[in-house]
Amino acid sequence: MDFAIPTEIQSYLAELDGFIEREIRPLEHEHRQYFDHRREHARTNWDDDGKPRREWEDLLDEMRRRADQAGHFRFSLPRELGGKDGSNLAMAIIREHLAHKGLGLHNDLQNESSIVGNFPQVILMHRYGTAAQKARFLEAMITGKEAIAFGLTEPNHGSDATWLETTGVRDGADWVINGQKRFNTGLHRATTDLIFARTSGKPGDARGITAFLVPTSAPGFEVPFMWWTFNMPSDHAEVRLTNVRVPSDAILGEEGAGLLVAQAFFHENRIRQAASSVGAAQYCIDESVAYARQRIVFGKPLATNQAIQFPLAELHTECEMVRGLVRRTAWHLDRKDHLEVSDLVSMANYRANRLACDAADQAIQVHGGVGYSRHYPFEHIYRHHRRYRITEGSEEIQIRKVAGHLFGFMGRGRPE
Repeated sequence: MDFAIPTEIQSYLAELDGFIEREIRPLEHEHRQYFDHRREHARTNWDDDGKPRREWEDLLDEMRRRADQAGHFRFSLPRELGGKDGSNLAMAIIREHLAHKGLGLHNDLQNESSIVGNFPQVILMHRYGTAAQKARFLEAMITGKEAIAFGLTEPNHGSDATWLETTGVRDGADWVINGQKRFNTGLHRATTDLIFARTSGKPGDARGITAFLVPTSAPGFEVPFMWWTFNMPSDHAEVRLTNVRVPSDAILGEEGAGLLVAQAFFHENRIRQAASSVGAAQYCIDESVAYARQRIVFGKPLATNQAIQFPLAELHTECEMVRGLVRRTAWHLDRKDHLEVSDLVSMANYRANRLACDAADQAIQVHGGVGYSRHYPFEHIYRHHRRYRITEGSEEIQIRKVAGHLFGFMGRGRPE
């Protein structure tokens, strides 16, 4: 078994580093207010329900434009979409590498923005969309002319998605949708919302939920407010759908099989989130070690104290272990159906996200008062990665899935 990073990926990391220094760092320095202690305030339009400021998102758009022009932005996408057929293993290594550089315009995870794009919605459209849907959305989603939000979570249902209460009912050639969605991410800019609604079956059934492409301008589609969260600005909307009418060709995938669409979204995203969390954790550890070596207390370096050494050594060891799990899981995803290794995806995701929070918290402790300040990046890293322990399947749900595979209630060990 060869554990070395493939030569072509190593070369590509060097190419990305060069691009960042030439094209992205200068742009970042021109707009320091978004990356220093002012970052949250500068990014947030507090008078418009906490949404991202247009100027901040324009900067992200320019970063993506430069990355796309240089041939990096679409790396993970199929070649027919202008990408490089980037593998899950390559993406895991790249996302970890970029997060390990710390906060910056090259990889701002708060907005899921990176010079190497992550495109779960594009992958869903490419995999499940009709010819007409692909023609309308695919290229426009990549360039930002169209944006599709993701509406699965509801006020009374999050991880228990099979119990969602939003309904879709046939009315002639159309469907009429009624319900409510919560934490509908990305809706502040979305032209379309991917709404999951029950169209058949009974509550708790996995089948019978359908994914609909709903225009955000449709009559009856309403955004009452944005949820202000631990990390701002907010792109998490509350949504009400009252007799929203869409045609039958608005269905993405098969009628009644919407949860397959959702599951594909999660697996594409979770392993890359895990890789980013490992990179962020290693950044926090490395910065803490460097600070402890140069910080003098009681006449000697802080690093000479075992109370400082041991927690960081534990975190560094866990980083090595989780990194191996993430890369092995990504390697398997490139060779197997994603449902076959969903337990590994869950293991990697929940352990890596918890690790990032623990490492950021320890970095704050090692740095003391300045670590607690917003002049250092650790509080921002903690607040962002704390979200990942809840979204797209909470930590408890991930562990439950691992247990299900372990005890044979689901997955490979389940009886026929």
